[in-house]
Amino acid sequence: MTRYERLADDIEAAVRRGVFGAGERIPSVRRASEQHGVSIKTVLHAYALLESRGVIESRPQSGFFVREAMRAPAGGAAGAGATRLANPANLANGAGALAPKRRASRPLPPAAAPVDVSRLVLSTLRSIGAQDAVPLGSPYPDPSLYPWRRINQYANAIARRHASWNLIDDLPPGNPELIRQIARRYAENGMPVDPEEIVVTVGATEAINLSLQAVAKPGDTVAVESPTYYAMLHAIERLGMRAIEVSTHPESGLDLEALERVLKRQKVAACMVMPNFQNPLGFCMPDARKAQLVALAAAHDMPLIENDVYQELHFGQTRPASLKHFDTRGLVLHCASFSKSLSASYRIGWAMPGRYRAQVEKLKFLNTLTTPSVPQVALADYLRHDGYDRHLRRVRRFYRQQARLMRAAVQRCFPAGTRTSDPQGGYVLWVELPDSVDSMRLYQAALARGITIGPGYMFSMRNDFHHYIRLNYSYPWTAQTEAALKTLGDLVAQMASGERR
Repeated sequence: MTRYERLADDIEAAVRRGVFGAGERIPSVRRASEQHGVSIKTVLHAYALLESRGVIESRPQSGFFVREAMRAPAGGAAGAGATRLANPANLANGAGALAPKRRASRPLPPAAAPVDVSRLVLSTLRSIGAQDAVPLGSPYPDPSLYPWRRINQYANAIARRHASWNLIDDLPPGNPELIRQIARRYAENGMPVDPEEIVVTVGATEAINLSLQAVAKPGDTVAVESPTYYAMLHAIERLGMRAIEVSTHPESGLDLEALERVLKRQKVAACMVMPNFQNPLGFCMPDARKAQLVALAAAHDMPLIENDVYQELHFGQTRPASLKHFDTRGLVLHCASFSKSLSASYRIGWAMPGRYRAQVEKLKFLNTLTTPSVPQVALADYLRHDGYDRHLRRVRRFYRQQARLMRAAVQRCFPAGTRTSDPQGGYVLWVELPDSVDSMRLYQAALARGITIGPGYMFSMRNDFHHYIRLNYSYPWTAQTEAALKTLGDLVAQMASGERR
């Protein structure tokens, strides 16, 4: 057991004995370092582990406090009662590739499950930001790839031109020129859209939340992919809804036959999907399957909330079609942003909500009133003048090469029984480890060695993906990256063989 694990166990034991009561502040990082004779880094690791266990919580500018109601550790009782349809994708199909596991059929789940994954995700993201670590667990692209300096120049020039800004210019649906540029972008890629349908949002996350709020109410059931991007689960959790997970193939996407069985059995208020370069699997759903999914939704009058944030980061020659392309009834609420392709710091996204457009615009006004104007105008200026396509070609080439490097390194450094996805776009790799390896334990051991990963627990409501991790390959390949993967592989091998360091 490492020092930070022992420290975390000691503090948790003190909490359970009542030494630190619910809501009470525990010693500061510096004070704990002095008290226990360990480094500040060790205390930070211990506190991150206690946060992931649900024992403590961080309050900005106040410190760390014992949670009012402690939950079970990730992968334990916290996941009890969650339901899941079908099976995870986790057997080999060729050398090191993922494919669906074939098992005997199981009955449909009796009910959807409440969602509670946000605390684990927040704790994991904090550990990524708090440590000077190799960012293999980061959900964000490397900012050095993006023209943020040029966009900032536009923003500064706009700010100088306008000493004051009329609030009316900020109101939904958003800046007219940016909306025009977004619509133009779709048209250039073979999907003409009505600019009147576009509502500018604070990133795709707000677009997803507004879309879900527009079509469902607290207590409703929402279908999601499994595994799914945790922002989808956050939206369901925040709005007090219930989720039902539908097995997702690493090449063809959502299991439509399984989804249809669910729809025949119970009312589903909406289905949330990432058909293009899904996070974490990285697949691109074939067009025929996209058309079938839209047709299935239309047959059941079920809205589809489409997260298409990676649409521009394809490895092929052309941008793939979105679900919106096949929608003739306004049931697809298409959500996207510039955060993954142009500027993560500006957090500008949009929704094209089909028949729910008026409701999404109203909710945008009620929830956040406006989206800041200067970033909107700066991005519009860049799109109009600065060669967005040239920038994207460079980024796509880089990510395609990085994906090859990462897959090859995992297959070289990790033990037998390890399998990976085969991303067709984006910048994340999904890795299946030997079944005996727990990804949270690996996450903690890696963090102690200055490496971050995304444990599989973040992508589901229960522990179906306890032996999976997500890796980020958007950062330049270095000797440090290679060494980090070698260390991870050694840790996985030790855990798989039952050895302890």
